[in-house]
Amino acid sequence: MESVLPFPLLASQRQDGVYVLSLQQHTWPAFKEGQHAQGERLRLIFNEKAAAAVADLLPELAPRAVAILQREQSLYGLELLLEVGICQAMHNRLESIGELDYLSIAATASLPQLSTPGLLVMDMDSTAITIECIDELAAAAGVGAEVAQVTERAMQGELDFEQSLRQRVAKLKGADQSIIDDLCARLPLSPGLESMIAELKSHGWRTVVASGGFTPFVGHLQQLLGLDAAFANELVISDGKLLGEVRGQVVDAAFKADVVTKCAGQWQIAAGQRLAIGDGANDIPMVQAADFGIAYHAKPKLAAAAAAKINKLGLQALPFLLQGR
Repeated sequence: MESVLPFPLLASQRQDGVYVLSLQQHTWPAFKEGQHAQGERLRLIFNEKAAAAVADLLPELAPRAVAILQREQSLYGLELLLEVGICQAMHNRLESIGELDYLSIAATASLPQLSTPGLLVMDMDSTAITIECIDELAAAAGVGAEVAQVTERAMQGELDFEQSLRQRVAKLKGADQSIIDDLCARLPLSPGLESMIAELKSHGWRTVVASGGFTPFVGHLQQLLGLDAAFANELVISDGKLLGEVRGQVVDAAFKADVVTKCAGQWQIAAGQRLAIGDGANDIPMVQAADFGIAYHAKPKLAAAAAAKINKLGLQALPFLLQGR
């Protein structure tokens, strides 16, 4: 069958729509069966812009079997089994390719499986949406610059989150409630969010937002995307004005980690199927509480703590990471 892939490799299409390729006219059965103890599985997610650069790498860095996952939404997923000696060389080359993300795992390690119902708990600000809501509210209230500085330090892990939250919210005192309604109406979703949620839900996954932001915005996302649950902080409002306070328990790093555990128990999610994704240091306990944690366009501390990183592509790359072999 003629290849429909964006580079000239020999391809055959299986019944499930997955392309299996071999650069040396042979396969490595232990790779597929998960029996090879040495080496590293490397899963690449890339779009059309990166296809030529990926193709250039394959002849020198793919000594064994290659698997191409089904193309979806102009993305491709490619998986390699690398020998130990060339793993770092491959990583170095991949970092230089734009429009490409990759996941490195030990040859025998397992991933959450897209085809098995699971749980995704995600952060909201700068993860599910492209903005920090507190910064946008502050800008509308005329205190944007000073609040944005505190937000950045909190996301870098330089400040206690609850302390920084109360400090920032206090600056909103006296602002009109309409700034919340206005922001909800124009909440910018992260690229690929809707398709990611739809794909997970089609396989029976539960989807949850756990945010250090505020309830009007997570409520909007829950309704828009059909999420199973949403957790955030409640702003105190009286007579149409913000009082500069939050009510009840603060959704901090520990709370977000607890959401993973409690929701998994509530819905009886199988071991290995709990996934979390975020962008800031406040998300570290959450991604560590999950079976598999992903850093999305993340700050350095979270990127170092997560099992995988999506640095260049949108959230539509996430389902590719979970497709089984």
